[in-house]
Amino acid sequence: MLRVAAAQAASVSGDVPANVATAVRLVELAGSQGVRVLLLPEAFLTGYDEAAFSGPLPDADSLQDAWLDPLRAAAAASGLVVVAGTALRRGDRRTLSLVVVAPDGHTLAAYDKQHVDADELPWFTAGSGGSSLVVDGVELGLAVCYDSSFPEHARAAADDGAVGYLCSAAFFPGSAHRRDLALPARALDNGMYVVLAAATGTCGAASFIGGSAVFDPEGRPLASLGAEEGLAIADLDPAVVAQTRTERRMHAERLPGPGPRARHSA
Repeated sequence: MLRVAAAQAASVSGDVPANVATAVRLVELAGSQGVRVLLLPEAFLTGYDEAAFSGPLPDADSLQDAWLDPLRAAAAASGLVVVAGTALRRGDRRTLSLVVVAPDGHTLAAYDKQHVDADELPWFTAGSGGSSLVVDGVELGLAVCYDSSFPEHARAAADDGAVGYLCSAAFFPGSAHRRDLALPARALDNGMYVVLAAATGTCGAASFIGGSAVFDPEGRPLASLGAEEGLAIADLDPAVVAQTRTERRMHAERLPGPGPRARHSA
């Protein structure tokens, strides 16, 4: 089994060192509880805020530089993999990305958000493909927020062998109903675990509602948070995924297409 944690805490708009320091604290807390993979919310390292997005961003080519050394050191000391949401500069483009920091210090930008929300389009461009992360032989699909609203996104990860779906997100007040429907549905659709790390508190002019959670392969919450800082921790068991997919066959029995449609008048 693979122990994962969805972390949530407030981040500071545009203050990357402060947010890295908060991430380090969460890594240390997770490491003390045997966590192997820690997921942080969307744009956590830069802050999810218009002022941060329009200002200077970390460069994708700088991920081995000193600004991430504290997070690398914490990952090494705790023996866990960190998946951190951040805004990145990629040449003349900006992306909402997931950066992976491994215990051996290797750091890479593993995924760029493919479904960029309309409110984010003034700053960001969409990623061109999906991505998975394999830890201890367990494959985990990567997603950022709005990606999870599209069933085919999680489906593609499951088709490729993912037994878990890591979604780094930021939900505004008034969006709890969408959060609470979409993420469990992706678990149920595909018979796989879903891990949601959601922003909380205030960040510049923005505020967020938290709700980080881990859902089992039938969409039931195994661990969850409200708006407080903390960790939602659960163990992912590939055997449970296999058993669920045997009993609940939606993933295997999906039709290749809806077929012809008829329209009747009454």
